[in-house]
Amino acid sequence: MPFNSPDRPAGSPLVVLADDLSGAAECAAVLPGCRRILLDPAAPVRPWETPVIDLDSRRRAPAGAARLVAQATGWHAATGARLLKKADSLLRGHLAAETSEFAAGASGLVVAPAVPAAGRTVRDGVVRLHGVPLHHTEAWRAEPGPGPVPRSVAEALGRADTTVLPLDQVRAGATHLGGSMRSALARGAPVVCDAETDADLDAVAEAVLRLPHTVRMVGAGGLTAALGRRCGPVAPRAAPGRAPAAPRPVVVVVGTAHPGAVAQIAQLTLHGARHSALSAESLLGPGGDGEHPTARARAVLKGAPVSVLSISGTRAVDPSAAPRLARALARSVAAVLPEDADLVLTGGETARRVLDELAVTTLLPVGQVHHGAVHCRTVDGREVVTRPGGYGGPDSLLRMVGALRTDRGRAVQEPNASDGGPR
Repeated sequence: MPFNSPDRPAGSPLVVLADDLSGAAECAAVLPGCRRILLDPAAPVRPWETPVIDLDSRRRAPAGAARLVAQATGWHAATGARLLKKADSLLRGHLAAETSEFAAGASGLVVAPAVPAAGRTVRDGVVRLHGVPLHHTEAWRAEPGPGPVPRSVAEALGRADTTVLPLDQVRAGATHLGGSMRSALARGAPVVCDAETDADLDAVAEAVLRLPHTVRMVGAGGLTAALGRRCGPVAPRAAPGRAPAAPRPVVVVVGTAHPGAVAQIAQLTLHGARHSALSAESLLGPGGDGEHPTARARAVLKGAPVSVLSISGTRAVDPSAAPRLARALARSVAAVLPEDADLVLTGGETARRVLDELAVTTLLPVGQVHHGAVHCRTVDGREVVTRPGGYGGPDSLLRMVGALRTDRGRAVQEPNASDGGPR
């Protein structure tokens, strides 16, 4: 998917670097040219491909996350690609450390983290969740570490010299907005764009794509979708295929601590799903090897058309234990997962750990079930739907499972032999 720019008339390919898997999938679903989500940052990228690469940096230490971003940015900048760093729309993760490395060697940095479809907007350089400034919400309650919620995008970037382009400039037209961007970037500071609607992000995308490809972008799924709209609607990625003789079982793994997950699981159980909540104590028991919960997971999965595994919410869980819990839960799931089972995975950390345990290094995007819930396929044919932990209404999991149970007769276009790589 080439993107035209003044200095490269034939267009520059777009490469997206994401910090977690659910965010990577969210971006892939809205980019017409994306055919692969790469879970190995070192995997080769074909010329003019539009890959989304999960760096899996969200739960790493800041220095380690920064090194991953620096390495990947260096590789792909050298190819002449236009680069987008997918950041969390609520400014979580190592935004300052990663952005600093991502900006190295660029001729400018444009930042637009709004996702209007999820109620996440930016006004006066401040992220707002359903109209409430981020630092006045509880959106960071499950985040590890004592750090305060940033009061602005500039604070999250650690850059006091950031220039904010307010809504009146964003809505003044691409030509005017492009001029404002050029003037601000000439001062050497990052540019943060306000946005409250998809039309605002469309204007930002249009203006950035008129700038040299060496100007890099930091944004969330909203900006990625705006770039995708510049290339028209997402083309169908699936083709008719032979349906299996019988519906395949679906295993739902809920690793998120978001309160909405309880209601979502309840909707599934009302429709016959079998559910087991594994306690944090058992998952992090002696050695943290998940041996005790594995037996419970096996019992729940045995013979169930739809089964749900989650982490018990009966006791408060220390957010700093979340990575260890995700790994232990993933080990328990992988140890008993039937070969013919499809997966619904919520929470980027959980999704990535499960796929790591299954040695999956490439996902092939199929489409969206709803905003943020992305249907993919592994190279060996397993269906996977991922979703950020805090997305979706009470029927989200029900819809995700329904997509797999009704769409299993469809098959994505066969990848080239090189698409899969080692699994």
